[in-house]
Amino acid sequence: MKTDVVKPKDIFYNPTQLTVPLFQRPYVWSKDTQWSPLWQDIVRLIEVLEQHNQDATHFLGAIVIQQVPTKLGDLPTWNVIDGQQRLTTIQLLLNALRGELDRRGFVQLAGQILPLVENPPDYLVNDNDRFKLWPTNRDRDGFVSVMAASPPVDHNVIPPTRLSEAHRFFTEAITNWLDGGESPERRARSLVATLQDRLEIASIRLDSNEDAQAIFETLNARGTPLSAADLIKNFVFQNYSGSSADAEKAYHEYWAEFETPWWEKEIATGRVKNSRASLFLWQWLIARTLSDFPLREVFTQFKHYVNTVAKDMAVLLPQIKAGAERYRSIIEGSSRPNGELSRQELFSYRIGTLDSEIARPLLIWLDEPEQDDMPREIKDEVLAILESWFVRRALVKAPAQGTNRLLVDLLQHLSKQPLADIAQATRQYLIDNHTVIGFWPGDDEVRQVLESNPAFTRYVRARLRMILEALEDEMRGYPDGHKLAMSPVVRGKGTVEHIMPQNWQRHWPKRLDAQQEELRNLAVQQLGNLTLVTQKLNSKVSNSSWANKKKYFLKHDDLLLTKDAISEAPDGWDEAAIGNRTSRMIDQILAIWPAPEGHVGMTGASAPQAAVSVDVAELVSSGWLDAGTKLVSRHQSGKFSDATATVAQDGRIYVGDTPYATPTGASTAVGARNQNGWWWWVAQKSGKSLYDIRGEYLASLGEADAEVTDEYPGDDGYPLVINGFDDDLADGGEGHDG
Repeated sequence: MKTDVVKPKDIFYNPTQLTVPLFQRPYVWSKDTQWSPLWQDIVRLIEVLEQHNQDATHFLGAIVIQQVPTKLGDLPTWNVIDGQQRLTTIQLLLNALRGELDRRGFVQLAGQILPLVENPPDYLVNDNDRFKLWPTNRDRDGFVSVMAASPPVDHNVIPPTRLSEAHRFFTEAITNWLDGGESPERRARSLVATLQDRLEIASIRLDSNEDAQAIFETLNARGTPLSAADLIKNFVFQNYSGSSADAEKAYHEYWAEFETPWWEKEIATGRVKNSRASLFLWQWLIARTLSDFPLREVFTQFKHYVNTVAKDMAVLLPQIKAGAERYRSIIEGSSRPNGELSRQELFSYRIGTLDSEIARPLLIWLDEPEQDDMPREIKDEVLAILESWFVRRALVKAPAQGTNRLLVDLLQHLSKQPLADIAQATRQYLIDNHTVIGFWPGDDEVRQVLESNPAFTRYVRARLRMILEALEDEMRGYPDGHKLAMSPVVRGKGTVEHIMPQNWQRHWPKRLDAQQEELRNLAVQQLGNLTLVTQKLNSKVSNSSWANKKKYFLKHDDLLLTKDAISEAPDGWDEAAIGNRTSRMIDQILAIWPAPEGHVGMTGASAPQAAVSVDVAELVSSGWLDAGTKLVSRHQSGKFSDATATVAQDGRIYVGDTPYATPTGASTAVGARNQNGWWWWVAQKSGKSLYDIRGEYLASLGEADAEVTDEYPGDDGYPLVINGFDDDLADGGEGHDG
């Protein structure tokens, strides 16, 4: 290793080529963050040189390059291990300057810059040797299109890329600066000399036999790290046996797909976002190693797996690609709203509504080569068993924290069983687990929870909708029945509707005493009072009377779930009808997601449920909410449009100069009585309610379904009345329903 402080002339002047390996990330620098600050630094440096200090320099940062063995007579080549963004930007800047000098007829000055961006023709073996820098494969077309364009460059005819945007920026900046003084040519001489000799770069040069991977990992541990997928890609192709041509062929065949938008999309897991490729590689590695580790450790675990088990990259890459293709097929299939789904796709869709990414390694494991001889019906039975376990636990709100470890333990157990016994082994493993973390709720536990709790306020809307969809599909004969209807219900589109509206006082019999009113308010939120409708029908019937709702339901709603309710009570809909329908729907749920006959869960009566207490102070101290955050009312019209509050470091909510211990106390202080302050206050900058922020925080802890103990009765639900009408928009736009 040799370290020097060098100038751009030292790096680029001699015939050479700096090659960015194909496994490096593409060019990502931008105007506001890098291009503009760099240009401003250069302009200030020229001013200092001319006015104050003729020895001034400007430090650009560091690069790491490694010598590539070449044949005698070939162009000297270096791999760029770190600093490709910096080097690419310098090349674009120099090329933009050369084009502008050429346009103005400053031929001598343009001739000084040309050797810094292009190699002499006499040294070229192939067309690519022309350029001093040869970028990663994803940037090559964009790089060549702008660097090879004849000056003056017409950026309007060059394909738009981040590289062409940078070139245009520097061209315009140089043009404006040269025209900003009395003598453009004198300014041009100053700029050329400054770029060649007064910019400094720390150059770390490695011999061909030094460990570039170790340097790469150390350098990328600073600042914003590369994604897990980026680090793994670099490791894989640094260690790929064979020639660089072989590595590039393998990249295009087995890895390039990971660098498409679908795989690069960021997926939130708690507060942290990771690319879908990184998430898959984590889950795939858990399935391969049968070990539990956090996503932040996936690169370290991957290296260990390669060094101890999968040492041949040529064998490993096809395995990763095959797993990725199955993974994508299941996810894309499960996102289809219409038509039948395979058992895998249906499992993925339903578990997805429970935010249970922890089930993905098991899905992957079932389709890995070691399980190829397992009959499909056994795999489907395993998924049905696990779906029952997941859904029943979600219904009773069993704690989620720790279940990822339990599922890995299950995989370890299954890996030791004969393939023909996997389904029964899965069932027995869950039956035998009597811990809070892993118990399988029995029928009595599920029934007790659903009969005694308000389903509408208890469950997030996507999960409740999934339950109602499953009930509808069961009546239609899907997925395992006789297909009595033409197709399953449309997934993910329906709006949860109250049959008897929450604001029933308008059009429903009101001759009730206080106790009867309370019982009706409870019944309204029960499972038996809920159905699915379209958003438009929801808005149409809203708080209507039973006669009006029944008319619209019969004419426009094709759900058997709704028609069944109508046939249950053709002459009227009341608390008794709701109770009867609730009981019948619970029977359906227990049949759709069965537990083994005689299974009693934890106690046979009431399973322990997650109960947590989260205050604003905890959100602030954990970094999920910043001190000083300005809160505004959810309702930006009417009497609360000017309501504001501020979050203090100690978690109190200030309205003016007065602190309140709770969000509901603060909302009550501004006149919003009988409201859930967690739902009512919204962070002005992010647009998220305190309720949503708290939910994300709990999800990050694995407690997405936890019962929250609050300062206000019912504060873990939604407000009963907002400005005189029901409001069901708390779940992000499910719509106003009656």
